[in-house]
Amino acid sequence: MNGRKRLGDILLEKGLIDKKKLDIALSNQKITGGLLGEILVKLGFVTPKEIAETIAEQAGLSYVDLDTIQPSVDLLRLFPKETAERIGAVPIYKEDGVVVVGFLDPFNLEAVDTVRRVFGEIKRVVVDGEAFSKVIQELYHFLENPVDEEIRNIALRAAREGGLPGPVSTRLVDLVITDGIRRKATDIHINPYEDVVYVFYRIDGVLNYAYSFPKSIQGTITSRIKILSGMDIAEQRLPQDGSFTFEFLGRGYDLRVSTSPTIYGENVVIRILSKSSFLFSLTKLGFSQGDLMKIKRIFSKPYGIVLITGPTGSGKTTTLYSALREMNLLERNVLTVEDPVEYRLSFVKQAQVNEKAGFTFALAGRNFMRQDPDVILLGEIRDEETAKIAIRASITGHLVLATLHANDAVSTIPRLMDFGVDRFLLGHSLIASISQRLVRKICPFCKEEYKPRKEELEYLGRSADKLFRGRGCERCNMSGYLGRTAIAEIMMVDDQVAELISEGASLFRIKKASMEAGMRPLKEDGAEKVLSGITTVSELMRVVG
Repeated sequence: MNGRKRLGDILLEKGLIDKKKLDIALSNQKITGGLLGEILVKLGFVTPKEIAETIAEQAGLSYVDLDTIQPSVDLLRLFPKETAERIGAVPIYKEDGVVVVGFLDPFNLEAVDTVRRVFGEIKRVVVDGEAFSKVIQELYHFLENPVDEEIRNIALRAAREGGLPGPVSTRLVDLVITDGIRRKATDIHINPYEDVVYVFYRIDGVLNYAYSFPKSIQGTITSRIKILSGMDIAEQRLPQDGSFTFEFLGRGYDLRVSTSPTIYGENVVIRILSKSSFLFSLTKLGFSQGDLMKIKRIFSKPYGIVLITGPTGSGKTTTLYSALREMNLLERNVLTVEDPVEYRLSFVKQAQVNEKAGFTFALAGRNFMRQDPDVILLGEIRDEETAKIAIRASITGHLVLATLHANDAVSTIPRLMDFGVDRFLLGHSLIASISQRLVRKICPFCKEEYKPRKEELEYLGRSADKLFRGRGCERCNMSGYLGRTAIAEIMMVDDQVAELISEGASLFRIKKASMEAGMRPLKEDGAEKVLSGITTVSELMRVVG
């Protein structure tokens, strides 16, 4: 055990870091006295998952992602929080009668012995520090404070009493948001109807019913959210937008709030954005090997513009930042402006839009040109001025990365033309347009094969003797799905496509030329994932149509 390789040497061998990054981390370690793995993560050189996977490989064990598999509540009740934190271990689930336990350090014999005294025979796996910390804090909190039960009790009280006192209404709003965080929701929908107010959570892209509240408390709930968001509580006839920060267990969450009048009162949607330092590795996002090579090639270009398109919540920002990590951030000056800053990345100069102060994407783009940039990341192209600044920067020796709302990769061209961008400049500055969506993955614990129906194969345009689906189990909350993965189409702008854009050719001709050059449509990439047993036909139809 003493002869095992050092973590830094293994990371070097795997190509996850280079000698320069290791030297910086070791220099940092001499000053701070921290653990090398934690320093490498903090500097953004590796992700917590990459460290954990390396340790697992070192120990000859499996890695388990606690972001997708939550530990069993029944097992947690048998294992005190103080013990879990002290030894860095948590029971996850039972497999054939044996308890699977996640360890931060699988070589810690004291930790292994402690767990065995509680559960007897165990199976060791490795978990990453960031997910472990979050799980320990949140799950044990909810174990001691069952929010869903408290929400239902408050709703019953409101129904009995015909309303709620102010402090209780305030508590209810906090609980609804907290429960959204617990469920890993991206959005909370508060929908009023004739007699009842319904609460839905969007989880993995799908709305899930959660609660019903009596109509009598609709006004107090809506008013409380509007006050927090800085909206006018007296104005109920017009839509409003606002935002506020919500603190929970030491973590900050940016909440974007939108209200809209309906015939039954104001409809409220709250978007939850976690202020996270966690980043993904590009190889873990689910892109096919061919697409992965294209993306790496795209982001290695010295100048030009790269656009990522897709609806809200399709993982555009995650892809941008994962690709950014592939660059040599020590040798390139990278500037970003976002709304909000979702990920923190070392050696990147990040700014956040502040509309009230007049700091917009366009103003940031103009200012960045005087900051000696190599790479400029504009969180989103929203208007004509930002679009023109992005194009101008891309043709003057800078690599510009941005997101844009468009239905597919080719549709970015008319979207930018709508912003008044010169088509000749666009044709000779656009490197690539990447359109992506997120589809739910089949739960590996209840995955089963079945004989496909004729209409399913017709939709896929393929032949297959078997497909796969999830039966539904405790680990996937009976949904049959666990986690999500990306599907994508990548339009590479070669000389022919650039010429077609400059000429103002039809989208049909541009798409045809792009496909001849190797672009695969979203549906085709999704079909490959269906045949590979990663997702299902019904999920692909839901996302792509």
